[in-house]
Amino acid sequence: MKDAAEAMAAGDLPKAETELKAVLATSPNDYRALNLLGIVRAQQRREPEAEQLFKQAIQQKPDFVSAHVDLGLLYVQVNRQEDAVAQFGEALRLEPARSEAALGLVNIWRAQAKEAVGSGDLEKALSVLIQARKVTPQNAQVDFEFGMVALRMSLLPDAVQAFQEVLDVRKDDSSAIYGLGRAQIGLSKYQEARELFERYVRLRPEDASGHYALGFCLQALQQAADARRELEKSIAIQPVQTESYFQLGLMDLEANSLDGAVRRFRKALERDPNHAGALTGMGRVEFQRRDYRKAADLLQRAIASNASLREAHYYLGMSEARLGKKEESEKELQIAGQLEHEEVEKRRVVLKILDSSDPAARQLDETK
Repeated sequence: MKDAAEAMAAGDLPKAETELKAVLATSPNDYRALNLLGIVRAQQRREPEAEQLFKQAIQQKPDFVSAHVDLGLLYVQVNRQEDAVAQFGEALRLEPARSEAALGLVNIWRAQAKEAVGSGDLEKALSVLIQARKVTPQNAQVDFEFGMVALRMSLLPDAVQAFQEVLDVRKDDSSAIYGLGRAQIGLSKYQEARELFERYVRLRPEDASGHYALGFCLQALQQAADARRELEKSIAIQPVQTESYFQLGLMDLEANSLDGAVRRFRKALERDPNHAGALTGMGRVEFQRRDYRKAADLLQRAIASNASLREAHYYLGMSEARLGKKEESEKELQIAGQLEHEEVEKRRVVLKILDSSDPAARQLDETK
């Protein structure tokens, strides 16, 4: 047995096989020899024989953890993922600290999550990554992948927690910093997001998306000059920046610089002719210029691209009122009011989730 193990470590599979066969000739039920010979067969790509040897070892000693792990690895090798999960799970049941089994499970679940994301099944991706996090609670890569899926599903508090756990281990992980910043923007925590994107652009100064995100936060914080500087920087680094042009157009519009706003919105529409935000911005410009028919045409195009834009419905309603279309105007203003109500309700839900995730709040509830 010792000679066989040494031969396997040295990569001498023929010698290992000879030694193990000698053991099994005198002790045919030796579970350790059966398992080692199974490993040899797996390395020789003789998978059916390897499977039988591992199963024989388990039959002789059902609580032999190594055989379950090695059988799981064999199933991974032949792409029998669910069978591998079962073997790794049994290994962890027998020995919860068995790292090879935990790693095997996590790798399978990560692959399944990646495939699920690719097919658009975010719920499945989230489910398997939750399992992976339970098996390896301090795995930064798993936490990051979970955070990205949670972010795409708008589970913002979960995304924040996951990205923060990544940064507890890897404080300068730029991808986690960016993801956390996006989650904080989703929660309207613009000051926290600003600080994160300032860190991000220090780490990756040539990333146009980082400067755009920082500019977006500064704009939300009403720091127009700094916001404009960052947005312009993003365009200088990468001229094809549809969203930067759009945000600059909004800033020009708020500053009543209508010609500047039109130039910016047109730049955005050159890249994306159906950009609902830029079409809405152009509609607002024409509304201010009192060309209500042109404004209505632009705003209808915006709604056709994205019917959930409250602002587009509102200005379309106002334009149609100026054109004497009372019934159409009331309909659009009613839709705008409903969308505003839904936005308020969504904010309330987010706040409720945040409150319930506060440990102090939970403790208070438990004492009531």
